[in-house]
Amino acid sequence: MKILSGKLEQLLLRAVDNEEIAGANILVLKEGKEIAYAQAGYADRAEKKSYERDTIARLYSMTKPVTAAAAMLLMERGLLDPGAFVEDFLPGFHDMSVAGGKGRTPARRPMRICELLNMTSGLVYGGDTTSISSIETEKLFHKVDERLPGKDALTTVEIANSLGLLPLAFHPGDSWQYGTSADVLGAVIEVICGVPFGEFLKEEFFNPLGMQDTGFYVPQEKQGRLAKVYERTADGLVLYTGSHLGISNVMKQPPAFESGGAGLASTLDDYEKFASMLLAGGSYAGGQLMKPQTVRYMTQAKLLPWQQDVLERGWDGLGGHTYANLLRIVTQPGKTCMMTTEGEYGWDGWLGAYFANSPKDKLTMLLTFQLKDAGTTSLTRRLKNAVWSELC
Repeated sequence: MKILSGKLEQLLLRAVDNEEIAGANILVLKEGKEIAYAQAGYADRAEKKSYERDTIARLYSMTKPVTAAAAMLLMERGLLDPGAFVEDFLPGFHDMSVAGGKGRTPARRPMRICELLNMTSGLVYGGDTTSISSIETEKLFHKVDERLPGKDALTTVEIANSLGLLPLAFHPGDSWQYGTSADVLGAVIEVICGVPFGEFLKEEFFNPLGMQDTGFYVPQEKQGRLAKVYERTADGLVLYTGSHLGISNVMKQPPAFESGGAGLASTLDDYEKFASMLLAGGSYAGGQLMKPQTVRYMTQAKLLPWQQDVLERGWDGLGGHTYANLLRIVTQPGKTCMMTTEGEYGWDGWLGAYFANSPKDKLTMLLTFQLKDAGTTSLTRRLKNAVWSELC
């Protein structure tokens, strides 16, 4: 639909002109067929390098659905039990403690793998200066970032075990909070499979789907396609070169830490193959990567009532959604702050990558840009509303 592509392009161009973003691209598919594509702006403003269809973007938290799919694959093979205890695979999770007003108290019970999948583990991210758990997590990732360039960089399993030694924000299962659960899940998958997490993803998903530009680093021959990251300041957009959550900004070499929560880079067309596989019930190009029942389990789960209450009160913008298996899932479209459909699922990333699958509408939308502290922005919602009003 040329009309929709033109509308999306105009929205992107306006965002670039207003310095909301440096550059972006967006892709929309309906019933497995491309309906609209648009791009605008720059992947590198200094070099005047356009943001193209094959531009590589850091996914950050849009890595999480891939990690969830890996766990689902092991479930259907009988190799991963969501009810199993994390400490059975990672010794750092023995004798966990919970932060409290008078110091640490022992966790009432061990953490289960399903609590990693649903963010009900008690693990958190840094950034909250009022939370001991968050402060300690911030310190750990500062250490990880400092050691990124060296030979003593911490590995996937080492970081997961270190997280297990930190005080939890709450007893496992008692509440909901977004955090490092997916990083720990990636380490659990690595232990179960006996191969590096990235190798497992490449063998089971990236190679079969033809996702040749997706991985935990960007090889030298593709570095020219990796978009620069920008941040908003009082003086407009400026280049951001920092590393975050143990992920190197330049992504030039295979990392010791293959972050299941934030580590992948990819292109719009590559991630579309993964999203389309899920929307097709696990099938792609005549092959069956996941069983249909597995995909239904992954994309139709819900939080327990008390966990759902915390999500709705604590995360602005997720009204009308539940969260399970590292996905946001629409349960009540009338409560959402943008046009949605019941059963729609997906997630976004720290730098602005976004995807949504709507099984009822047979519709997929994918968006990438590289803006510090972005997540789901006003631009994201405006673009999605334009798509959903036209196609749903």
